[in-house]
Amino acid sequence: MIYNESTSALETKREEACPTRSPQKSTVAPSANGSGRIRTRPFIFDKMQDFTTANQLRGLGVYPYFRVITSAQDTEVMIDGKPVLMLGSNSYLGLTNHPKIKEAAKAAVDKYGTGCAGSRFLNGTLDIHIELEQALARLVKKEAVLLYSTGFQVNLGVISALAGRGDFILGDKSNHASIVEGCQASPARFHRFSHKDMGALEDRLRQIRPDAGKLIVVDGVFSMEGDIIQLPELCAIAKKHGAAVMVDDAHSIGVLGRNGAGTASHFGLDDEVHLIMGTFSKSLASLGGFIASDAETIDYLKHHSRSLIFSASMSPSNAAAVLAAIEIMVDQPERIARLWANTERMKQGLLSLGFDLGHSETPILPLFCRDVMKAFNYCKRLQEEGVFVNPVVSPGVLPGEELIRISLMATHTDKQIDFALEKLGAVGKELGLI
Repeated sequence: MIYNESTSALETKREEACPTRSPQKSTVAPSANGSGRIRTRPFIFDKMQDFTTANQLRGLGVYPYFRVITSAQDTEVMIDGKPVLMLGSNSYLGLTNHPKIKEAAKAAVDKYGTGCAGSRFLNGTLDIHIELEQALARLVKKEAVLLYSTGFQVNLGVISALAGRGDFILGDKSNHASIVEGCQASPARFHRFSHKDMGALEDRLRQIRPDAGKLIVVDGVFSMEGDIIQLPELCAIAKKHGAAVMVDDAHSIGVLGRNGAGTASHFGLDDEVHLIMGTFSKSLASLGGFIASDAETIDYLKHHSRSLIFSASMSPSNAAAVLAAIEIMVDQPERIARLWANTERMKQGLLSLGFDLGHSETPILPLFCRDVMKAFNYCKRLQEEGVFVNPVVSPGVLPGEELIRISLMATHTDKQIDFALEKLGAVGKELGLI
C-alpha cells in the first residue's frame, strides 16, 4: 500500500469508531462493581484500540506488509528461508547489490565514518556531497542541485518553502503522498486536478489572477499506474499562464531520458521544467533525494527549506553509493535498454493472458483486481508460488481501482520473467482475475 492521503480506507473512520467525548465526561470510567476508576490512558491513544484492520488481515492470513527479507535486494530474495522472485522492487537498474557500489560505500565509511552528526546547514556538509550535487546537475542539465536525506523530505521541504501565502499550487490527483504533504504544509492555496486532465488544469489556472505565484507539481512517472505525464502539453499551459513547473522524477531517473536523466530529458524539455526532483532509493541503489534548479533557487532553498535545515545530512556511504550508481548508469546504457526489453516481454505476456494493465507506459505494470480482498489473496498466493508482488489499495489508488503492482528490473532474466508469467496466469485464473 502506498499512501497518497492521510487515512486508509481500510481503517474504521475515527468519527464512527470513537465519537467525540467531553473531557469531564470521560475522565472516570465505570468499574465492574459500579464504582468509578481514574482513566489512566490519554484519549489520544483510543484510536490504537479502534484500529483493528491489520489484525483482521493477519487473522485471515493475507496481511501483506512488513514482510521480512533476509538477503540482499536482488531479482531473488529470501523470505522464510525460501527463494522468492522479486517483482516488487523499485531497483529498476538492478544495482542494489552491485559490487562496485558496495565497495564505494565501504570506502566512504572508512574515510568519513558512518554519519555526519549534523545538518548540511551547519557541520554536515562533506566534499562528497558537493561532488554528488555537481554530478547530478550535469545529469539533469541544471545549474545546481541540493541533496536531502530522503526523497520525502525533498517534496516536503521544497514545495513548502517555495509556495507562500498568496501563491497557488496545482497538483495531479495521482501525485505521490510526499507531494501532497509538501503542498499541505505550504500556506499557499492548493488545488488538485483530475489525473492527467490538462483541460482541468488550464481551467484552474484561468481562475487565478495573472500576477499570482503559481507552481504546478506532478510526477513524471506515476508510481502506481505506471503512466507518464504529458509534459509537453503541461509545459505549454504553464508558460501561457506564468506558472513554474516541478516534476517528481523518483520513478523516472534511470528509466526515461538520455542516460536515465528523467522525464524532462525524455521529452527534450530540460529548459521548460524549472525544478526536477529525484530519489536515490530506486534506480540509484541508495537512500536520499535531490532537487535541481537554477543556482538562485537552490541558494534560496538552502536557507529556507526546513526539512533540509533541521535534518541530519545524507550519510557519506549513501552519497558514495549514488556517485558509483550514476557512473554505472551513464557508462552502461545497455542496462536501461535491458530494462525496457524486460518490460516489453512481461507486458506482452500479461496482455496475452488477459490482464488489464490500464495505461502503463513504463516498467511499472499494474494488474487491476478492482477488489481489496482479491488483491490481498492474489499477493498471498503468488508468494506461496514463489513470486513477490505488492498489493495497492485505497488510498494508494481510488476505491474500486485496487491492483497488484509489478515492477521490472534490468537484471531479471528471460527465464525469471517466463516463470513469473506462468505463476501470475495460474493464480490469476484460480482467483477469477482472468
